[in-house]
Amino acid sequence: MGIYRILSLKRKSNKNKSKSKQQNKVVDPVNRSLEQNIYQIKDMFKDCSDVIYREFEVGNERPINAAVIFIDGMIDKELLNEQIIKPLMLEIRISPINLKDVRLNIYELLEKKSMTVSDIEETHDMQKTVDAVLSGDTVLLLDGYDKAFIIASKGWPTRGVSQPETEAVIRGSRDGFTETIRVNTVLVRRRIRDTNFKVKSMSIGQRSKTDIAILYIDDIVDKQVLNEVENRLSDISIDGVLESGYIEQFIEDNWLSPFPQIQNTERPDSVAAAVLEGRVAILIDNTPFALIVPATLNSFFQSPEDYYERWIIGSFIRMMRFVAGLFSLIISALYVAITSYHPGIIPTKLALSIAGNREGVPFPAIIEAFIMEITLEMLREAGVRLPGPIGQTIGIVGGIIIGQAAVEAGIVSSIMVIIVAFSAISSFAIPNYSVAIGFRVLRFVLIFLAAFLGLYGIMLGLLAVLIHMVTLKSFGVPYLTPFTMNNANLLKDSVIRVPIPAMKERPGFTAGDDKVRIGQGPDKQKSGDKNDDKG
Repeated sequence: MGIYRILSLKRKSNKNKSKSKQQNKVVDPVNRSLEQNIYQIKDMFKDCSDVIYREFEVGNERPINAAVIFIDGMIDKELLNEQIIKPLMLEIRISPINLKDVRLNIYELLEKKSMTVSDIEETHDMQKTVDAVLSGDTVLLLDGYDKAFIIASKGWPTRGVSQPETEAVIRGSRDGFTETIRVNTVLVRRRIRDTNFKVKSMSIGQRSKTDIAILYIDDIVDKQVLNEVENRLSDISIDGVLESGYIEQFIEDNWLSPFPQIQNTERPDSVAAAVLEGRVAILIDNTPFALIVPATLNSFFQSPEDYYERWIIGSFIRMMRFVAGLFSLIISALYVAITSYHPGIIPTKLALSIAGNREGVPFPAIIEAFIMEITLEMLREAGVRLPGPIGQTIGIVGGIIIGQAAVEAGIVSSIMVIIVAFSAISSFAIPNYSVAIGFRVLRFVLIFLAAFLGLYGIMLGLLAVLIHMVTLKSFGVPYLTPFTMNNANLLKDSVIRVPIPAMKERPGFTAGDDKVRIGQGPDKQKSGDKNDDKG
């Protein structure tokens, strides 16, 4: 936390500097002169050909000059034409007698008698007016009126809700987040129909002004965690936020760690489940990936369908993931250590088989392992970057051909190909990509240690990783929770998932005041009343 506090102070100083720079640029408030307002806005949007200025007259007997300003492609033009411009030009009656009253009560006239749009806001602030145009709203200016009307008219092209590609499940919902933040909040709101479910909005980025939404349940969330999330987000000072990864790297506790301390997901049901546990979710506009805090190592090995299947099946699959994660981390290093230093610990027939396979290989075991591991990483990266069908072909066919050719050429042994393939398959069994790639990086470190110190090097490496995990925290929560906490109740949802009816309480390290999640009917209310009476 000390490192973070130092960085936080630096961020605050940078933020204050950027604020002072912005304050030097004076923006005049909305003027009574329509011509002056348009001139100022055009000066701010100089060389912006996609900003449209549409001037017209409001009323027919004694018309008032007006103008709407919007960005082409970011608004719903049908709404603009039919519900804004048309009523203003054709349906408002303004006579010379009541012209003064019209200017005094123009907001009421527009909101209640003219336009049929759902959301209208008036403001004196020209900067707020410009920000509204940049956000996809339409701004209406009237001559002789010193306020601007911000009309909700967002209508930019959006991607439809589809199945998330990075978190496919056999049983579960098929909808995933999109790049539009309001669509994403609705997907979560559908699952939690509670007035205590809060969606708090803010903006980050001096130039991008990216919309951020903080999701939590007010009577469940730990207020200390919520306050820490808000403080860390408010400390961010950056020109633009293009993806949730920007936010993740700014607010994580230890940016030197290879392990992620913030969970990311494309699935609305994962966010809803996390919020119901008392955690905080962060949605960022322009990305389908949501962030969930706090996060532990245990949470990265969980999948939504663990809770949709019966507890025996869910527990078995989860145990397989933990075993696969361990194999992914150490199996290549074990091969290097055993063949280089400890061949006597394996059966004689297996030792002779390995020695026979390695006969003719000109490289030591560490070089052999690095050749295959780096080749596998290259194939994996190439498969990700290429189009879908081609990428799958490159990954499968390329791995088979290169492995077979390397064995026939005598560069590597066949047993090494099997070890690396098993290690790769094990890494694919980890549900979270960020944890899996962290294990892949640490695998090279363990291979290096095994080549110089054998099994002792592997043990020292694993001990160093374990010490790092024990000291690592995510928003004040120990990273190895619940394994390092003396609480049997927390172990109900760890390596083994007990039946859902037995998980009556939320995890104690995330929930606030309301820790009971099963049995919240009249019985709980009565018990709560009794406790209040005793108090």
